[in-house]
Amino acid sequence: MIITALANWNPPAGSVFEWHPVGSPEAEQDPGRASFLQENHVRGVAAGQQAGREHHAYLATATEVPGELAPAAMSRAVERFTLRHGGLRTWLAVDGGAVTRMRVPERAVAFEARPAGETVGGAAFREYALARFSREAIVTSYPGFVVGAIRRPGSFTLYYGCDHALSDGISQALVLPELLELYRAEAGGAELGPFTSTPTGGFPEYAAAEHELAAEFGPASPEIAEWLEIVRRNDGALPSCPVDLGLAPGETAPMRPIEFDLLDADGTAAFDAVCKAEGVRFIAGVLAAVAVADLEIAGKPDYYGMIVTSTRDRGNYLLSQGWFCNFAPVAFPVRSAGTFRELLAHAHAGYERALRLAAAPVQSVITALLMSGADPAKVAASPNMLSYIDFRRFPGAGTPEYEHGQLFTGEGATGNASLWINRDRHHLYLGCQSPGSPAAQAALAPYHARLREIFAAVAADGDRAIGPREVIGAGHHR
Repeated sequence: MIITALANWNPPAGSVFEWHPVGSPEAEQDPGRASFLQENHVRGVAAGQQAGREHHAYLATATEVPGELAPAAMSRAVERFTLRHGGLRTWLAVDGGAVTRMRVPERAVAFEARPAGETVGGAAFREYALARFSREAIVTSYPGFVVGAIRRPGSFTLYYGCDHALSDGISQALVLPELLELYRAEAGGAELGPFTSTPTGGFPEYAAAEHELAAEFGPASPEIAEWLEIVRRNDGALPSCPVDLGLAPGETAPMRPIEFDLLDADGTAAFDAVCKAEGVRFIAGVLAAVAVADLEIAGKPDYYGMIVTSTRDRGNYLLSQGWFCNFAPVAFPVRSAGTFRELLAHAHAGYERALRLAAAPVQSVITALLMSGADPAKVAASPNMLSYIDFRRFPGAGTPEYEHGQLFTGEGATGNASLWINRDRHHLYLGCQSPGSPAAQAALAPYHARLREIFAAVAADGDRAIGPREVIGAGHHR
C-alpha cells in the first residue's frame, strides 16, 4: 500500500461496474451529533456546493485482484461492509450552518451492481473515476462512498472512494482487504479472518463520546493550558510551512503533488537503528530530521509543528471506518543540539508531550484559544501538518492486493505544504500536497532536497552535524 498521486493510477482496460443502493433507501434523523471535524467539514462541503465548486474532499484507494469478478457476490459484500460500519449508513445535512445527521436503517441497506460500459483504462478511466468521486463520494447524501470495478478475464480492478468526513488514511488502508475478504466469503464460502469478523465500534458512537469528552476539558485543564502556552510562544498562531510559499494569508493555489523516496529498505532500517540506539521511537527521528531542515533552510531555531494523531484507542475503533483523528503541537529546541543524535532526545520529549496533549479534543482547544483572546484568523487558519503512517502494521500487509494497493486524496487547492511521511517494506517516502505556484515550488525544492540529504546522512553515517550548510539543489521530484 502506497499513498501516491492520482495520476499514478493506471488500471488496465475492461468492463466497468458500479455499485449503488437499491432504489431510494429511506432515511431517518439520527438523534446524535456529528463529530466536531465532521461538522466543520460538511459546512465547507455545503458552501462549495452552493458556489458550484467541484468536490475534492475525498479519499480513495484501488488495487488489482486475481480471479473472476462475481458482481452479485460483491453486492452482498458491500452490504455487509456497510452494515458493519455504522458511520457509512449516515449522511449530513446543513441548514443555515446547523448540521443534522441522518441515518439509513439497517433493513434498508441493499446494493446492486450496474454495468457502466467498457474502458481502455489508464487516463481515460481516471477521468471517469474522478468525476464519480467528485459527484458521489460526498457526505451530504447516502452513501457518501463509491465502489467500482473493472472486470477482465482472470482479474479485476477494485476501487473505493469516500468523503473525508467518513474516512481517514487508516480507514483507507483497511477497507479493501476487508471488502475482499467479505467478497470471497460471499463468492466461495471462505471463512472470515479475525480482523473482519471481530465486532467494531461505530463512528456515531465515537462522535457522541467525543462530545462528552470535550465537555470535560476547559481552559484550566493541564493539557489545554499547555496547548495555549505553546501557541502563545509562537505568535498566537498554529504552525505554518517553515518556508515562504509566496501566498498571502488565507490564499490558496491549485494543488501540485510532490513525491519522492527518502530512504530505501536498507536505509530505513539503518535510520531506525539509530533511533533505537538512542531509545526513541522512529517518529522521533522523523521529527528530528524535519526540525534540522527547518533550522538549516528556514532558520527556525526551535521546532514548532502539528502532528496528526489517531484517536482509535478511545474505544473499540481500531478496525472501524471513520475519521478518527486529532491534532497536537510538537515543540522542542533545535539549535542547542550539535548533532542529530543529540537532537533525538528533544524530539522524543516533544512527541511524547504531543501525545499527552492530544487527549484534549480539538474543539476544546479551539474554544479555549478563542476565549484566551487569540486572533480568530490565526486560530481558524488550516495548520501545516505532519503525518507518519507505517503501512507494515495493517491487517492486509503481506497480501498481494494490499502490497499493490494505491491510496489517493482529492486534489483541490491548498495554502500549505504538509508532509505525509510513510513507511512500508520497501522504503520511507514523502508526499506533499503543495501549492502549484512557481514561487511555492521554488521555495520547497531546496527544503525537500535538504530533507533527503539529512535522512541519507543519518542512515549512512549514524549521525550528522547540525548547522549552517550550503543550500543544495532541488533534486528529483516524482
